[in-house]
Amino acid sequence: MARRKHAEIAGAGFAGLVAAIALAQRGWTVRVHEIGPELRAFGAGIFIWENGLRVLKAIGAYEAVIGGAHEAMVYETRRGDRPIAEVPFTAARGTRMLTMTRQHLYASILAVAQNAGIDFVTNSEIVGATAEGELLTREGRSFRADLVVGADGVKSKTRDSFNLLRERSACADGIVRVLTPRCRNELGAGNWDRVIDFWSASHPGLRVLYVPCNAEALYLAMMAPVRDPEASAIPLRQDIWISAFPALEPVIRQVSADGRYDAYETTRLSRWSVGRVAIVGDAAHAMVPTLGQGAGTAMMNALALAVAVEEAPGTEAALAAWERRARPLTEYTQDRSEHAARERLFEKGEGWGPENLRTARHIPTGTEHLPSPLD
Repeated sequence: MARRKHAEIAGAGFAGLVAAIALAQRGWTVRVHEIGPELRAFGAGIFIWENGLRVLKAIGAYEAVIGGAHEAMVYETRRGDRPIAEVPFTAARGTRMLTMTRQHLYASILAVAQNAGIDFVTNSEIVGATAEGELLTREGRSFRADLVVGADGVKSKTRDSFNLLRERSACADGIVRVLTPRCRNELGAGNWDRVIDFWSASHPGLRVLYVPCNAEALYLAMMAPVRDPEASAIPLRQDIWISAFPALEPVIRQVSADGRYDAYETTRLSRWSVGRVAIVGDAAHAMVPTLGQGAGTAMMNALALAVAVEEAPGTEAALAAWERRARPLTEYTQDRSEHAARERLFEKGEGWGPENLRTARHIPTGTEHLPSPLD
């Protein structure tokens, strides 16, 4: 009987979990290392488009995810109190858009991973890897594998052990991400089940993306320029944000004093792999969140990685083929996300042209057998 191949994965985020599940489905044994004391998601809300939904279907998490998500059929843009654009998003158009809490998405994927028998090690701090296929921990332990996956985020030690970081570029804007109650009665009349992109008419540069996640939870993505010390301040200056967005006062008042302001950033590598080591997710291609494709590209590339190592006779050849196939679309998405942010396309109601929806409509590797669109 042939020996089962084994993978060691650094990072139990979305990319790490999807890679682990997809490899396990293909007969691999998998161990996932998480630096934290428990397996959980960080952050607030998240967008998953048709491309990401197809990956979730392929790994067996789709039904659980859509059961606790919100489907917004319209993306509306407002400047001040005036609507300036409405874009429909439906399965028939190939641009189905679901919104949810990050915790819900994570719990749904984690349940599949745990049912697949994947081994998780918490409090395991990864400090590097070797091209021969070893994952190295802070405690001095070494875990050997046929494949090592670095899915350990924007500060990836797996990636940095090979000096793969080519460029890290910052944007002029940053964001505070929070969850609040929906407060529909307090908000008053209006279609509050839509995703609504509010741009302030009185405070240039301030934006609130209003995103329903489910019947109770609302995700607010509150964007402010890095150069604006008051609007980007933490604790949040509620007086400034309420002045800029008076229609949202009931939900802004629910925002807690803690939180974090993060400047938009793009990460590009010289290579995505070295020897038996592959880098995936934010460790390889962090991007400006303008198009809502950070998690989508991470999950697509994680699934494509598993497909590649299943189809090729050798790991190094498989990783080279995977990068040739997956990287162009991902870097295109990074470029389009940066362009949309730099040119403020969404402030003009012009963000959802076909060139910016190309990734959302993409059929990921490993999902070609699924119907399009999904039911």
